[in-house]
Amino acid sequence: MSLNSALSIATSGLANINAQFITMSQNVANVSTPGYTEETTPQQSVTAGGIGMGVRTGITTRATDVALQAELSAQVSNSAGLTVTQAALQAIDGVLGTPGQGDDLPSMVGSLQESFSTLLSDPSNQAQQSAVVNAAGGLAQTVNTISSTITTQRQGVEDDLGVAVDSLNSTLSQIGQLNREIVAGKQAGTSTAGLESQRDGALQTLSGLVSFKALPQQDGSVQLVTASGLTLPTQADGAAFSFQGGAAAPQSYYPDGGLSGIALNGTDVTSALTGGRIGADLTLRDTTLPTAQAQLDEFSYGLANRFSAQGLTLFTDSQGNLPVATGTGGTQTGYVGFSARIQVNPQVSADPSLVRDGTTAIAGSSSGASAFTPNPSGGPAGFSTLISRVLNYTFGDEAQPGVSQPAPASTALGPDGNLSAPSGGVATLSGIATALVSGLSEQSATVTTNLTAANSLQSALSSQLNSTTGVNLDSEMSKMVTLQTAYGANARVLSAVETMFNEILQVVT
Repeated sequence: MSLNSALSIATSGLANINAQFITMSQNVANVSTPGYTEETTPQQSVTAGGIGMGVRTGITTRATDVALQAELSAQVSNSAGLTVTQAALQAIDGVLGTPGQGDDLPSMVGSLQESFSTLLSDPSNQAQQSAVVNAAGGLAQTVNTISSTITTQRQGVEDDLGVAVDSLNSTLSQIGQLNREIVAGKQAGTSTAGLESQRDGALQTLSGLVSFKALPQQDGSVQLVTASGLTLPTQADGAAFSFQGGAAAPQSYYPDGGLSGIALNGTDVTSALTGGRIGADLTLRDTTLPTAQAQLDEFSYGLANRFSAQGLTLFTDSQGNLPVATGTGGTQTGYVGFSARIQVNPQVSADPSLVRDGTTAIAGSSSGASAFTPNPSGGPAGFSTLISRVLNYTFGDEAQPGVSQPAPASTALGPDGNLSAPSGGVATLSGIATALVSGLSEQSATVTTNLTAANSLQSALSSQLNSTTGVNLDSEMSKMVTLQTAYGANARVLSAVETMFNEILQVVT
């Protein structure tokens, strides 16, 4: 072997070792970087006529597991959506009160019923009459608080949609820019491993916003497609998605009810965006929270009308009006959002004796309550007819003997009549309140349980992906020892070649 050949082998070896050290240092520096995968720099022996001529250093690549990455991406989307849903439902759960502590809706109904029972023993007792009014006021305020919390959470997700759509646009733009740089790098024959790791990090951020599939392309880019087939744009110039936020009042709805959808270059694509933070926000805004509001409105409607049907208009809005179903557009048309306005009838607040005497004459009906005449002015102080009617029928499951109280509506609910809720099949006020509260609490608990499981699965998938494609410090340290040995061997060859060249020069001179 000539000295030139030996020199070429040693220098190519040192160049390869330098490239390996650079890759190794990159791996070690990013061992904790999310989305980073281990990079490797391939090497190949070069021979000519069976004689070694050195080593060729290849283009740095990275470890990948496309299937596992896709599974992790889907789980990140699922966990992100459940996190958003949990926050909204827990806020509502927090104002439902604690069963048995007297501050929950069923307990408030029970307190009102108990106050009537106490009044029945002494109908003329003004303190007990006021106690009934106070108990009714407490029940109305509890309903108001729950309704207000639902509206607050709905407005919160409406506002968050605007922030999430901005993040969606910026993340897609970042992915598009990385796509172009990766394509250019592959065309130039340079390593794109670092850029691909950056893109993986951006794709995981995108997974937290919306569900999609990343389809690798031959040129090195990725195409992003939702489950419905919508291609997510990755252009770098300008925002592709747009969203116009609004006021998420109980009467508001999407579409055509004051709330906007998400548009892609002017075309509504709301239904195509599912999963992640955006999907959860849309479901909460358009289904989950309006349904909870509708159930609460249904309870409030029944509460007010059951009292009025027996001759006591105890619950109204601030103007003293009862909720009335107009029968057009949906079951609840005419009283959507009534739970936010329900209060004790101002007339009764001004004259608590009306809880004994009654406010309204009832003609009677074979399908509803029986006839009733209020206690006239100057009538018996011990008048108990109304109180008995309230206790026997308003709080009971019959409007009169043999006539069942109607159960709350469970279909055609909400401002546009397109919502439905589980039918509890109960007809007493206490039963309806219990079904409502337990349903909302169970919904919140289920989401929390699902989120715990989702986070656990995400963590397991992340660990599995990291063990498959992540950086192993022990392995990197082992490589470093091997490279140090190889460096020493190549350095000794160079030293020997240098010595021999010097000796040749001395002989020549």
